[in-house]
Formats: sequence, structure tokens, C-alpha cells
Amino acid sequence: MENTRVFKMPFAGVYPHYIQKAEKKGRTKDEVDEIIFWLTGYDAQTLQQKLDSRIDVETFFEQAPQINPNTSKITGVICGYRVEEIEDPIMQKIRYLDKLIDELAKGRGMEKILRK
Repeated sequence: MENTRVFKMPFAGVYPHYIQKAEKKGRTKDEVDEIIFWLTGYDAQTLQQKLDSRIDVETFFEQAPQINPNTSKITGVICGYRVEEIEDPIMQKIRYLDKLIDELAKGRGMEKILRK
């Protein structure tokens, strides 16, 4: 898996695509944010700071306050890879977020998405 290009993309450049994907399917920006908060431990203020500073995707995940311990419950295929089998820890976190946003866009309930 080619990581360099994905890792160096600004998170602020990727974030609107997550929102667009969700909104196309009748979901909201607030739901996207809730997923990001759950996964990374960021809150609204720190997420906005990260977006404003235009840090790259790799740094966004490296600086996350706390990756949710329930990420091990996220399973399945995204972009042709089983998320639970991805060896690179940063790429795995990126794909976890992709998978959760995908579940949101497919109409899954927030309680199931957040593995409650």
C-alpha cells in the first residue's frame, strides 16, 4: 500500500470530502465530527485548530489525544483492504475513519458506528 502520498495530504483537504459523502446520503457534518471525536479524542475546538493549521493526515493521527480503544471492533473491507489486517498503524487509523464514514453514508445508526 502506497502510504507517502496519503500521509502527506492536508487533513483539511480530506475533511470536506468526508462531509460531502455523508451529506449526499442525508447525514450531517455533526455526525462526521462525532465520528472523528470518537475515533481520535479530539473535540470541536482541537479539530478546528488542526483544520486551520493544515497539518497533514499523518500528523493529524499522530497527534490525536487518544485513539478509541474500541477500534478493534471495526472490521471489514475498505479500499480493498481488511482494516483489521492493515499493519501500518497510521494507515490503519486512516482506514478506520474511512470505514466509519462509509458506514455513516450507508445509513448505519450512530450507536452501531461508534461500537456502543
